[in-house]
Amino acid sequence: MTKPALAGKGDKMLKKTIAAVLAALMVLTLAACASQGEPEPVSEDYSDALKKVTLALDWTPNTNHTGIYVALAKGYFEEEGLDVTVVQPPDAGSASLVASGKAEFGIDAQDTMANAITGSEKLPITAIAAMMQHNTSGIISRKEDGITSPKGMAGHNYATWEMPIEQAMLKKLVTDDGGDFSQVELIPALVTDEATGLSTKQVDTIWVFWGWAGIACEQAGVDVNYWDFASLDDTFDYYTPVLIANNEFLAGNADTAKAFLRALSKGYQDAVNDPEGSAYALMEANPELQDSEELVMASQKYLANYYIADGKPWGYIDPARWNKFYKWIDDNGLAEEKLGENAGFSNDYLPE
Repeated sequence: MTKPALAGKGDKMLKKTIAAVLAALMVLTLAACASQGEPEPVSEDYSDALKKVTLALDWTPNTNHTGIYVALAKGYFEEEGLDVTVVQPPDAGSASLVASGKAEFGIDAQDTMANAITGSEKLPITAIAAMMQHNTSGIISRKEDGITSPKGMAGHNYATWEMPIEQAMLKKLVTDDGGDFSQVELIPALVTDEATGLSTKQVDTIWVFWGWAGIACEQAGVDVNYWDFASLDDTFDYYTPVLIANNEFLAGNADTAKAFLRALSKGYQDAVNDPEGSAYALMEANPELQDSEELVMASQKYLANYYIADGKPWGYIDPARWNKFYKWIDDNGLAEEKLGENAGFSNDYLPE
């Protein structure tokens, strides 16, 4: 397959060429001024004129992040006057990096944010865009085990992250389906390769995002059953992942946040319109993914249906859906304190 060229790359090179010419003309002009005895102003090159911001990922680069790398490749951030650096998250997660001010933006999820924005050590972060319009995660298992619905987890093990919200969600789904959650054996989530973990029977059931791990299992020839949270209970059609920002940064740099989201929304719109070309942009920026080209391509085509959905623009967070999930958390005492209405998110910075 011939690799398609990325539209916009030539424009980016042209801009840099023009910038270099302008910089050279500036040097000549300043020299002329100096020869006439006029004060010489401090010069500023093209890169210095861009406002530097940092974005912390939630995981290693994958197709959830494609729009970011498309925006970088096509110069959308530069067009908005931004110089964006993408970094990997620390062990504590991107929220801690954003809260500390070491990154202006980061990627998190609504469920993990619940306890981050409550309690005595709440973090000053706000979700300002939904990177997916629906929750694409659920439970995967070996087809031979016949776990076709939540109650089937009883009598089998589950690889847990040992998070109260996670386990409460599963308990509700298993119980509502007529199963006994106490009969689900909870084991540590140590499996990093779901296909191998299932095929070798290291684990029976795993919480996965179908758009990556589920497709990987299929491509590895592992026959699986899968059911997703959103279709079983719309309370759990929450937002994951989301783009978060530092509250103090937002208060003083609203225009920068809006510029960042304008560029990012263009990148994700391109990922919807051209999944294959966008997948190449992701792999160009992250060569380690090139050995998994088949997976990246399939995943990209799958997620193109979820970046933008329901007739809403990219990034929009539906207050009713956001609040329904957090009300369930409040009703079950799963956060350190009550979250209440409209906690932790804002649509104010999205493109109009």
